Amino acid sequence: MQSLWMVVAALLFSLMGVAVKLASTHYSTWEIVAYRGLIGVVVMTGLIGLRARCDGTTLLDAVRTHRLGMHLRRGVSGTISLTLWFFAIAGLPLATAMTINYSSPLFIGAWIAFVAGRAGERIDGRMTLALLSGFVGVVLLLQPSFAGEQWVFAAIGTASATLTAVAYLSVKALGQAGEPNTRIVFWFSAMNAVAGLAGAAVFGFHGHDFRSASLLLAVGVTATLAQLAMTRAYASGGTLLTANLGYTGIVFSTAWGVLVFGDGIDVTSSLGMAIVVGSGVVATWMTARGARRAADVAVSPMPLKGWSDASAGPR
Repeated sequence: MQSLWMVVAALLFSLMGVAVKLASTHYSTWEIVAYRGLIGVVVMTGLIGLRARCDGTTLLDAVRTHRLGMHLRRGVSGTISLTLWFFAIAGLPLATAMTINYSSPLFIGAWIAFVAGRAGERIDGRMTLALLSGFVGVVLLLQPSFAGEQWVFAAIGTASATLTAVAYLSVKALGQAGEPNTRIVFWFSAMNAVAGLAGAAVFGFHGHDFRSASLLLAVGVTATLAQLAMTRAYASGGTLLTANLGYTGIVFSTAWGVLVFGDGIDVTSSLGMAIVVGSGVVATWMTARGARRAADVAVSPMPLKGWSDASAGPR
């Protein structure tokens, strides 16, 4: 099943998180974003070029797009989200940073509920309960961070989650518009590289050694392959199943946090994670159900339809 590519993506994203956290002791967030983008461009150029040669076309034909505006929206939201997320990973336990990022379906559900309320539609009580429970879970998860010196990283991670939702809506829209997975990831990587290099030019570059360069390579390769797997899952798999399989990333990240960084997970944080996952699953299911109902009766206003049709599946 195509949706199983999301499990592959979740594993790769968790490994990327490990590499980002280790690399952040040597590089700034902007540098990591820049090298993540540059390596992604190189990898994707090779893959696209190889496929173009097999298809009898050119590399330029393979990357040329008539939907540059859609790629730009995906790139801007995704790059800002990625930068904020990398910053949060540097200052939070890996499992906490990953769980915050995976709370994006709650923000999608909240937006859809808001739009539905503005349109005079009745908001399902189960959706409201799921959203409220999910945000309670986020508060429980962040309580140790806000109580200590990590509150800035926690707040930035939460902001990243909201933009992650927007970015994945754009991924779904691009897939529905017929854009190939490789082209979507290529343009996203290119925008990462441009933004990261611009930021690093302002805040400065650091030198390399074998360890740090290896970590940057690991960030770039795992991130690019994860983007490919995630894009394929959302573009070709079942949206609802894909979204829920994405939560395996929290399990992977928790394991890496304990094994690599010696992170401890207390009872409050564990409860928060469980509530976020459970509420996210319910919110995603309710969102998908609402989208099908809206399509059947054809009464939803355009903002609601545009979000719900593509939104049932972000992590």
